[in-house]
Amino acid sequence: MMSRPLVNGGQALVDALAAHDVDTIFGIPGTHNLAIYSALKDSSIRHVSPRHEQGGGYAADGYARVSGRPGVCVTTTGPAILNAATAAAQAYSDSIPVLFVAPGMPLGHPGGYNGLLHEVKSQFDAMSAVVGHAQRVASVAEIPHAVAQCFAAMTSGRPRPAYLEIPLDLLDHEAAVVIERPVVPATVTPATSQLDAAAELLRTAQRPLVIAGGGCSAAADELRAFAEALGSPVVTSTNGKGVLPEDHALSLGAGVQHRSLLELVRECDVVVAVGTELSPADWWWGPIPESTLIRIDVDPLSIATNAQPTVGIVGDSADVLATLTKRLPAPAGTGAERTAQWRVRLGDDARAEGARYLGLCESLAAVLGRDAVIAADSAMACYYGLLSNLPLHQPRSFLYPAGLGTLGYGLPAAIGAKLGAPERPVVAVLGDGGVMFTVAELASAAEAGLALPVVIVDNGGYGEIRNEMVDRDGRVHAVDLLTPDFPALARALGCHGVAADSYAAVGPAVRDALAADRPTLIHVREPAAV
Repeated sequence: MMSRPLVNGGQALVDALAAHDVDTIFGIPGTHNLAIYSALKDSSIRHVSPRHEQGGGYAADGYARVSGRPGVCVTTTGPAILNAATAAAQAYSDSIPVLFVAPGMPLGHPGGYNGLLHEVKSQFDAMSAVVGHAQRVASVAEIPHAVAQCFAAMTSGRPRPAYLEIPLDLLDHEAAVVIERPVVPATVTPATSQLDAAAELLRTAQRPLVIAGGGCSAAADELRAFAEALGSPVVTSTNGKGVLPEDHALSLGAGVQHRSLLELVRECDVVVAVGTELSPADWWWGPIPESTLIRIDVDPLSIATNAQPTVGIVGDSADVLATLTKRLPAPAGTGAERTAQWRVRLGDDARAEGARYLGLCESLAAVLGRDAVIAADSAMACYYGLLSNLPLHQPRSFLYPAGLGTLGYGLPAAIGAKLGAPERPVVAVLGDGGVMFTVAELASAAEAGLALPVVIVDNGGYGEIRNEMVDRDGRVHAVDLLTPDFPALARALGCHGVAADSYAAVGPAVRDALAADRPTLIHVREPAAV
């Protein structure tokens, strides 16, 4: 711990964040948070200015997903923090640790509405509804402790976002404070009986399958060793994409939505689900697995949600997988031949689903290295195309708003990802409808000087909703949008802007963009149906 003489609330907050190894904050200054910005001015923490608070929240999310460390988003009161609420809800749905910080109404503020600037009915209740942990401090001295509590909540067990509210009058009040060290996250010790039961099932398994989710992001080595010892194919959820290199002999790639996977599940005698909800948020559309099911999850509430396991193990994925691997006998076979057979079938499903985007996937694959990161929007080119047809080979490589399915995520998430892992090539891929939700963040990316390719796949509006309208009753309405001159718009916001005349031209444009002096928007029109 470190004692500080009299400091105001803004300085106490910044000192506490720095003590928790925060190196980047995404935020926008406003009338009520100026004390925070005064303290940030002379701190070691890098500040990145999004053009909208929702973009700031998504950028903090992308930073957290790639770096593995909590992201931080700072706003002012009322409309500002409410603008970030969608990003907080997105982080909650995908189990991403992001700290949202905002001033609130003063300590002595009347309980009823009296028209103070930015006052809303209950800012704290609104944010509490969409995060995993929320607290409001009552003194300057409490601020460092509250920061420590928020970080402890975000980094223990299942990661979720947190919200910290500081009454705006406290930001300028002064007090002596104690800056607390980060709390070491508690480890969950799995029940020995459950480990024994799982090991017994695995030792006799002849046709196993591993389904790996985003909860394996920090357990890639352990997952690989476990799969190899078990001789089991591995399929991943959307957020688990890349936790096993997709050219590994046991990899079935990403995409639990494919019809052939349901047939594979029925064929298996043991299914091991690790760090995955087995829910529509994971793109699991099929019935509950009928095979013997072993579930491994750090969240006890998830163990029996959506599927009742034969054996449920509560614990850290890496620790549990490593323990089970030690209990497995030497594999009788590698499992590669069985995996190859199912890879063909799942690959056929993926190519049929993503037929319109195969050229895009091939063009990107030709220029991206093994450490590439794709920041994807909730766009058809991403979930039908890239998800199952673009191979990725590292965890934390496919950033996608799976749970909430929000639009506009990809661009600001790519900014956060590039700042969180500057050594990795990052590419944003969005649709022409979704990008307009956060297109102003091109200016933020340009200001940061990021070599960031931003690929816009243009189908003339909200293509998925258009198709749903056609399927429903044929009454298509309000989905065909005016397409702006995207390259010109990019140039106006300080970026390069180019038009690609085909998917084949996208890859070379991305390669050039990764070496550019600023972001490059690459606009390509979706070809007619094949």
